[in-house]
Amino acid sequence: MEFDCQTFFKAVADPTRIQIMKLISKKEMCVSDICKHFDMKQPSISHHLNILKNARIVKNRKDGKEVYYSLNKICVSSCCTDFMGNFENVEKQ
Repeated sequence: MEFDCQTFFKAVADPTRIQIMKLISKKEMCVSDICKHFDMKQPSISHHLNILKNARIVKNRKDGKEVYYSLNKICVSSCCTDFMGNFENVEKQ
């Protein structure tokens, strides 16, 4: 599966989104649970989650009325590995 690494790095360029990623890397969480860790309103957190979701960094699943978010570790690993691959030939020169 191909991931857009440029979109990935744009999405993770925000400190709030990095913090969200750290939280949901440990366990699946809904927006209200994520909000408890930040001094911002739910619409702002949802906006950040939407950016992460559009970059495929975050997976979501619906359970009744709640949507649970988790980190797509395959995307993170793939984009970081692809990015580092850009420098393999540079180091050998």
